Amino acid sequence: MNSMFLAVKAFRPALVLWSQVLFGLVFCALSCYSTSCPQQCQCTNYSGETAVLCSASNLEEIPKDIPKDTMFLKLDANKITAVPNSTFRHLAHLQEIDLSKNAIEKIDSAAFKGVADGLRLLDLSGNHIQRIPKEALVNLNAMIRLSNNPWHCECTLQEVLWEVKLDPESVNEITCQTSVHEEYAGKPLLHILDSGINFCNMHQKTTDVAMFVTMFSWFTLVISYVVYYVRHNQEDTKKHLEYLKSLPSTRVPKETISTIL
Repeated sequence: MNSMFLAVKAFRPALVLWSQVLFGLVFCALSCYSTSCPQQCQCTNYSGETAVLCSASNLEEIPKDIPKDTMFLKLDANKITAVPNSTFRHLAHLQEIDLSKNAIEKIDSAAFKGVADGLRLLDLSGNHIQRIPKEALVNLNAMIRLSNNPWHCECTLQEVLWEVKLDPESVNEITCQTSVHEEYAGKPLLHILDSGINFCNMHQKTTDVAMFVTMFSWFTLVISYVVYYVRHNQEDTKKHLEYLKSLPSTRVPKETISTIL
C-alpha cells in the first residue's frame, strides 16, 4: 500500500505538468480561432462584439478570411473597385459595413446576399459608382449612404431611392453627375425629384415618342407610294389615249374612252 502511494506521489508532478500543457493547447486553439484576422487588418473584441478594422490598409479587394462572428467591418479608405456576388454570405452577424472612400465602380446584384436582417448601416459614399442594380439593395433593412458618387440619374436609380432606407444626413449629397437629360447634370437628385420630375415616366414618354415617329414614318411612306401609284397610272392612261387618237384608221368609241378614264 505504501509502495502504491509512493508511486502515485512520484507521478503527481508529471500529471500536473501534462494537465497544464493540455489546458494550454486548448486555450491556444480557442484564442487563435477567435482572434484570427485578415492580413493588414486589426480585430478587436469588446463585450462579445467583434470588430474588424481594415481602414486605409491599401486593400484592392475585400478580404475573404473575415471572422464569421464579425459585427462591425471597416473597409473605408482603401482601393477596392468592386463588390462581387455573395461577398458577405458567411457573415451572419454583421451590423455595420463601411465601404466609403474606395474606388468602387461595380456592385453585383447579389453582392449583399446572405447579410442578415440585423445589418443597420451600409456606407457606400465617396466611391466611383454610376449605376447600381436595384436588386443589390432593396432587400436590406439597413440605413444606406450613397452620397458623393458620380451617379448617372435615370429610372433605375430613382427606383432604388424609392425602395431603400437612405441616411437622412447625406441624402442631399446624392448628385447627378450625368443624366438621361443633360439639364439635370450637376444637380442634387432629391431636388430634381421634389420638383416633380419622374425619370421613369420620361423613359416611357421617350419610348412612346419613338413609336409615334416610327408609325408616322411608315404612314408617310405608304401615302407617298399610293400617290405615286395613282399619278403613274394617270400618266400611262393619258399616253394610251393619245396613242389611240393618233391612229388614223381606228375610231375609239366614246364608251371605251370613258371606261379608260
